[in-house]
Amino acid sequence: MIRVEVKKNESETTANLIRRFTKRVQSSSIIRQAKGLRYWERPKSEYVKKKSALKRIAKKKHYEKLKKLGKISDVYYKKFR
Repeated sequence: MIRVEVKKNESETTANLIRRFTKRVQSSSIIRQAKGLRYWERPKSEYVKKKSALKRIAKKKHYEKLKKLGKISDVYYKKFR
């Protein structure tokens, strides 16, 4: 983590100190990193990937079967492909 430190000069007002601190924080990109981590998601495990792939395959087989039986029209089938 990047640390930002600003010391007050002898004849500096608090408003100037806050302004300097704000600029230093913006230039160090701390806020950008925090916003990037805000929506971070853990990568999916191999098990979860495999499980979802198997579900997709089963769903595709089911729709293929319904299409062959004539229970689903071609237009409806193409939506889910």
